[in-house]
Amino acid sequence: MKKRLETTCVQGGYTPANGEPRQIPIVQSTTFKYDTSEDMGKLFDLEAEGYFYSRLQNPTNDLVAAKIAELEGGSAAMLTSSGQAANFYAVFNIASCGDHIVASSSIYGGTFNLFSVTMRKMGIEFTFVSPDCTDEELENAFQPNTKAVFGETIANPALCVLDIERFANAAHKHGVPLIIDNTFATPINCRPFEWGADIVTHSTTKYMDGHGSAVGGCIVDSGKFDWTKYPEKFAGLCTPDESYHGVVYAERFGLAKAFITKATAQLMRDFGSIQSPFSAYLLNLGLESLHVRMKRHCENAQAVAEFLESSDKISWVRYCGLKSDKYHELAEKYLPNGSCGVVSFGVKGGRKAAESFMKSLRVIAIETHVADARSCCLHPASATHRQMSDAELVAAGVSPDLVRLSCGIENAQDLIDDIKQALDRIG
Repeated sequence: MKKRLETTCVQGGYTPANGEPRQIPIVQSTTFKYDTSEDMGKLFDLEAEGYFYSRLQNPTNDLVAAKIAELEGGSAAMLTSSGQAANFYAVFNIASCGDHIVASSSIYGGTFNLFSVTMRKMGIEFTFVSPDCTDEELENAFQPNTKAVFGETIANPALCVLDIERFANAAHKHGVPLIIDNTFATPINCRPFEWGADIVTHSTTKYMDGHGSAVGGCIVDSGKFDWTKYPEKFAGLCTPDESYHGVVYAERFGLAKAFITKATAQLMRDFGSIQSPFSAYLLNLGLESLHVRMKRHCENAQAVAEFLESSDKISWVRYCGLKSDKYHELAEKYLPNGSCGVVSFGVKGGRKAAESFMKSLRVIAIETHVADARSCCLHPASATHRQMSDAELVAAGVSPDLVRLSCGIENAQDLIDDIKQALDRIG
């Protein structure tokens, strides 16, 4: 029986057999015992399924990854130690030195830095385009060595809504996949695969965990992109991997599992950014209430955004749930049931006024975090995006006066009252 999202949040990924634990078990072990070397050898040759070392795979992690894959409508998934690791693996799994990626310029500052600085040192070039670029500008961004397109469903913290279908069509026209970071929307409010995306990533640290308890990430493959149509472009998936006895991932594992198997067998093996089994267990607890929490996050954010829009002490508000927002039409298409709990706005008086406002908050905390059950806020220009130049900040949609407010699941009026008293204290 096909389960709806709410039921999948609670019961997906794991069905206990007779007498087995109702909650997923925490397999807190680095290693696994086998009776013969031949049995273990089959695992190393990728000829059998199983576990031999938790740096690559762990049963607890795989059960939680299976739930997220089911929520997104994907064919396979893997957990990573963080959202940053998930985005790195998703790109590096198909791109290497000499390759090129097209990416939206309105993405999380840490991801922008990963792409524009760290991965460029590895010889991978990136062209950043505005999410609002014209079709011609998007077309001109592609190069013969382009291997993927990357964007965020809802940009952090600019809150741009990406036209997923348009970017997917452009990617597929050039024979490359679209990778979407779906952290802010979660599969409860948007399932990018339904709009043409091929790979989805998450910082599970955010809404999926939802309680600030464990850092983590996830990669989900749709299983629909046909790597074999472009064997020269995606040689890592379509030609023998000599580090694994010449296995050809696309042939051995098919489209459904090739991408995730390669990411596990190669990247997790060599980089080891595994999520701990206990963190995966905590993540699963968060997933069980995701569908309930996301509704409340969106309700609170809508109420706060409407209050801010009516305040004469606020210069601008960005939340796609507002009819006045430039992305409202796209939100109606991709996020009809709500977007997220994050509202971005500017306090009149600029950077100094924004800092004064934040210091006066009592219910809402200043944190380098977002998408949590508890409300929190941040001044990105002096925190998460401080490594970016003014020009890069503007390109990413992050102005110096921008305050990112993440509405939790508290009472909405309490949040509004806290914002009001803080605004009243601005000198």
